[in-house]
Amino acid sequence: MQLLTQSASENVHTKLRSDSVNRRIVLNSRPVGAPSSANFRLEELAVPAPSGGQVLMRTLYLSLAPYMRGRMIDAPTYAAPVAVGEVMAGRTVSRVEASRHPDYQLGDLVLGYNGWQQYALSDGTDLAKLDARMARPSLALGALGVPGFTVYVGLLDIGKPKAGETVVVASASGAIGSLAGQIAKPKGCRVVVLVGSADKRRLVIEELGFDACIERRSAGLSEQLAAACPNGIDVYFENAGGAALDAVLALLNVGARVPLTRLMAYYNDTGLPAGSNRLRLLARTLHTRRIKMQGFFISDYRHRYGEFFTQMSTWVEDGRVKLREDIVAGLENAPQALIGLLEGKRFGKLIIRVANDKPARTHEGSDESHRPDSR
Repeated sequence: MQLLTQSASENVHTKLRSDSVNRRIVLNSRPVGAPSSANFRLEELAVPAPSGGQVLMRTLYLSLAPYMRGRMIDAPTYAAPVAVGEVMAGRTVSRVEASRHPDYQLGDLVLGYNGWQQYALSDGTDLAKLDARMARPSLALGALGVPGFTVYVGLLDIGKPKAGETVVVASASGAIGSLAGQIAKPKGCRVVVLVGSADKRRLVIEELGFDACIERRSAGLSEQLAAACPNGIDVYFENAGGAALDAVLALLNVGARVPLTRLMAYYNDTGLPAGSNRLRLLARTLHTRRIKMQGFFISDYRHRYGEFFTQMSTWVEDGRVKLREDIVAGLENAPQALIGLLEGKRFGKLIIRVANDKPARTHEGSDESHRPDSR
């Protein structure tokens, strides 16, 4: 065990730690096609000690998301790739274990980007304080975090749904898609969603109350979508790509809006997809039907975060937005959980519980499931 003592010359806050080992998961090799467990490696290092101006944090929750697949390739996208041998990137909720920083105290709850590890140091520039009394701090990684903010600006600023319009959401069982459909519904829209399996379809219909739900991989997808959208499609929240985009394209109305946040179907591609090149069809459709298709990153909307947080918190509290968290216990389970996410096997916001903060319910062995509620 390691104990940091208070110095007269520095503001130091600390407590005894239960161990002196920092377990972390690094990128072991770059995947070719779909990632496998061999692309990750678990390491154990000494827990670092903060120097002047730093804080030491213990990770409580780690967010897993599809974008992490892009960070594993050796090419820059919107962010630099993770280097082989370096800690996998990821947003986290942590508690301050020791502080030599005047703005952070022992026990503070913080939102940061510590990656796949139990402990991390920071100079405070990449941290945001959270209310230490939060009943569910993990929500800062989901509905009240990046996924929720993505939906807020993508759907409301770019999609601009209006009463009487038809909104289609590509992947409605994930952290982003499930929120997009719920926000569009109270606008008076017909909401049609796509999911990846029969189990997800059942859960989406039972819990979220959308007007229609279709399996993306089912036979006759185009015909099913056309039947569910008799008046065409006015807003398509694109977060999947693949067959979903092909089916939607023919049904987009004049003046339709397409917020583009990701194309998950292509993440594991190592070359051009099979089949005909549909770029000409896409370009012609965008032009002749005067469709607005816009990619975006929430980093362009930082000035809107306060507004988003206040509004989304209200929607969660009053039950307009129902939540489902897919929580997996144990840092060592992060690689397989991410692989499952990319294969469409998870439902809701996927989070790794790295350390116990409060007693949690257990569901199906090492996994915990927080079903929709209005807390």
